[in-house]
Amino acid sequence: MAEALARLVAPELLNAASAGSRPSGRVDPLAVEAMGELGYDLSRHRSKALSEIPTGKYDYVITMGCGDECPFIPADFHEDWNIPDPKGEPLAAFRETRDLIERRVKELAQRVRVKYAKS
Repeated sequence: MAEALARLVAPELLNAASAGSRPSGRVDPLAVEAMGELGYDLSRHRSKALSEIPTGKYDYVITMGCGDECPFIPADFHEDWNIPDPKGEPLAAFRETRDLIERRVKELAQRVRVKYAKS
């Protein structure tokens, strides 16, 4: 959902890539439904491993709450949003998670805008 929300909120600023430590290869149908409510078709996405995202240094690395399994990814800025995984929960939990991620992505986009405006 985070990658999709970055594309919806600020595609001109945020080039997002999403990956996890234990991907299943599929996106939860309830995540697809929650994002569909915003007009985004998440059914074309799949969960990816960290090894599948481009290597190199990133401007920002945002984690969702990786606990003890947070690998190091080179970046100028690291932030953990500690967002609960709604897996196994009802659609309402996916909506809450979606809305929380959306707020955080909007905040990040604003910080990026300010950073580039100062450059």
